[in-house]
Amino acid sequence: MNRAEGSERTTAKWRSRRLIGGLRTRLVVTFVVVALISAVTATALAYRDARTAVLQRTQNTAVNDLRKRVTAVAADFDLPPDQHSLSRFAATVSDGIGARIVVARYQDLVATSDSLADTQGRIGTELRAAVHTGKATRFQRVMWRGEPYLTVGMPVTYADGDHRTSGLEVYAITDLRAERDDTAALLDSVRAGTAPVVLLAAVLALLAAGTVLRPVRKLSRATRELATGDLGSRVAVTGHDELADLARTFNDTADALQASDAELREQEAKARRFVADVSHELRTPLAAMTMVATVLEEDADQLPPDAARAARTVGAETARLSRLVEDLMEISRFDAKAARLNAAETDVAETVRASLALRGWTHRVHTHLPEGVRAVVDRRRIDVIVANLVGNALRHGAPPVTVTLGTVSAADGKWLTLEVADHGPGLPPGARERVFDRFYKADAARTRGPADDSGQGSGLGTAIALENARLHGGTIEVADGPGGGAVFTLRLPARRTEGGTG
Repeated sequence: MNRAEGSERTTAKWRSRRLIGGLRTRLVVTFVVVALISAVTATALAYRDARTAVLQRTQNTAVNDLRKRVTAVAADFDLPPDQHSLSRFAATVSDGIGARIVVARYQDLVATSDSLADTQGRIGTELRAAVHTGKATRFQRVMWRGEPYLTVGMPVTYADGDHRTSGLEVYAITDLRAERDDTAALLDSVRAGTAPVVLLAAVLALLAAGTVLRPVRKLSRATRELATGDLGSRVAVTGHDELADLARTFNDTADALQASDAELREQEAKARRFVADVSHELRTPLAAMTMVATVLEEDADQLPPDAARAARTVGAETARLSRLVEDLMEISRFDAKAARLNAAETDVAETVRASLALRGWTHRVHTHLPEGVRAVVDRRRIDVIVANLVGNALRHGAPPVTVTLGTVSAADGKWLTLEVADHGPGLPPGARERVFDRFYKADAARTRGPADDSGQGSGLGTAIALENARLHGGTIEVADGPGGGAVFTLRLPARRTEGGTG
């Protein structure tokens, strides 16, 4: 799996996680859950209240009807009854309360208004005991053969005196299936209304999420722009809520960051101008000093030993100071965007060989320079790059130092590569990321000797080489060699002039 595929998979996974765990999804889910809980709770409360009201009304009606009818019929009923009179009593009571099943009991005699009805399971033992021992009307809801029934029982008392019980007990059985069906229909209606309520809640949640997330998206976009370097990115502040406070805070932070960046840029520009001015001012006296030091070095053999050593030291340090000034002025030209590319089609192998020969490195470096590799480059700047990279390898690495020229074809075109490898200790940990920083010097353990005539030692060599590579549209990469040491690879676009071959 290459890096692009890995990036696409990472992006897809991030988007999937954002879709699942995003703020919009959480808001919608929260709205729907709250709406669902509210709907279920309202349904349960409505069902309970409706069921209680229906049963209470039916229960009160049954009790009142039985009490009135029994009072009316019992006034003309003689005690003790026989089976026939008791049956007629039960039938008469039943006729007056809507043909409900009525059971009349007197001691061992039992009469039912409907002789075919099975009343044994619909009159509970507890109800019979309460009616038999009490004077009040009692009722009980029972399930018989899976169906609901209401059984109301009352003892018949004498109207005069202390209202003693007469021993006659009357029970009326009311079918509750109609009430059950009514409450079930109500429950079904409420249930049917839950789905539209939840759907409406989801739609409202989407609208609310869009309203809430719109300023969040604007703030997120502004933050990304700020992170990519657009310090002028701001968000419009609307309203007076928490999001408005957050947007106002973001704008204040961006203002402070932009002001700090401007101040740093101004200070950096001043520092660069100072370095450029100082370097420029030092050129003239340094030229005179170099000339004097050269004369002294040429005559050093005729001087006393101490004076000769001092003359050579002055000459070497003056040359080093001159190279440092030249490097500073070169860096200043890059910073000021004043560096220009004087490119022409060039034999790159010949240019590299000339650069090595000019510095006397031909016999110290192994080269693999195939003929016919030509490209449009600035010969002087390629010489600077070769001088810095090879000089760096000779100074900090170990022999053999190899220089390999080649070309590679990539999706973005053909590239010219120049690889400089040494067999030294390699770069210490953390140095690879900073090796192109200005004035950065790696571990002293990599330094094998004093600065040579490559112009190295100022800490600007690799930085200047990289700037020259970038001026060509290329770059320089550094890596560890397969057998140890460091490998610097210059990559330049292999541009050719019209009609050129290579």
